[in-house]
Amino acid sequence: MTKVHFQKVDVDGFNIFYREAGPKDAPVLLLLHGFPTASHMFRDLIPLLAGKYRVIAPDLPGFGQSDMPPRDKFKYTFDALAERIERFTEIIGLKRFAVYLFDYGAPTGFRLTMRHPERITAIISQNGNAYEEGLSEGWNPIQAYWKDPSAANRDALRAFLQPDTTVWQYTHGVTDTKAVSPDGYSLDNHYLARKGADEVQLDLFGDYKSNVALYPKFQDYFRTHKPPLLAVWGKNDPFFLPPGAEAFKRDIPTAEVQFFDTGHFALETHSAEIGAAILKFLGNLK
Repeated sequence: MTKVHFQKVDVDGFNIFYREAGPKDAPVLLLLHGFPTASHMFRDLIPLLAGKYRVIAPDLPGFGQSDMPPRDKFKYTFDALAERIERFTEIIGLKRFAVYLFDYGAPTGFRLTMRHPERITAIISQNGNAYEEGLSEGWNPIQAYWKDPSAANRDALRAFLQPDTTVWQYTHGVTDTKAVSPDGYSLDNHYLARKGADEVQLDLFGDYKSNVALYPKFQDYFRTHKPPLLAVWGKNDPFFLPPGAEAFKRDIPTAEVQFFDTGHFALETHSAEIGAAILKFLGNLK
């Protein structure tokens, strides 16, 4: 049985919650979650990897059990998320590590890999996009807010924060919805219902345009440094399309791309298959 430890660390006055498992002296794998979830999305994956790797999964600022300070005390942008996670890795002493990037974890983590390529041993992108062709029409309401950040356009995005929408994100594109545990989306909805969480998430919707603006720089990083990269993708994702996964091979010809017949939250139905793919991929690295 794999023992998972749950703890918080002070990151320059900001408490970051994280899960950790595996040998302290093993190679490190940092897991970064997305919207609207937290590190509990890795609850099935961590035990599969912790036999060979030191696995660390933090909750991003404003998510899960990490601090969610008021918006007048902390500006919720992806630059700010990346800065806190970068400091988190430094404070807990991570020198070299692979990263698993999902959804919001991708633009957060790609900022980190771009700033410190010497620290990165490999990248696993699970529905973590870095190419415009990976964006579906599901982004249209959010893109409308980027172009015109009016109160009306901001309020229109509240539909993404509704409990039924969270369940839909978990079940859309899944061939057997009975295989999706209610644990994940129920906890996500609990966190979304906290006072002030809606405005935090709307701020991040608005700032997501900064990620798209950085896509050329992310891609230049891929071409220049060619990190070992594995894309494991739920092919029925309503937000991030398969062409976004295939595009990695344009900049990193050795990139490996695997598709699974599931949706956005691929770990809910294919954690065993994705875990096996990760172990094989990392095991083949020199």
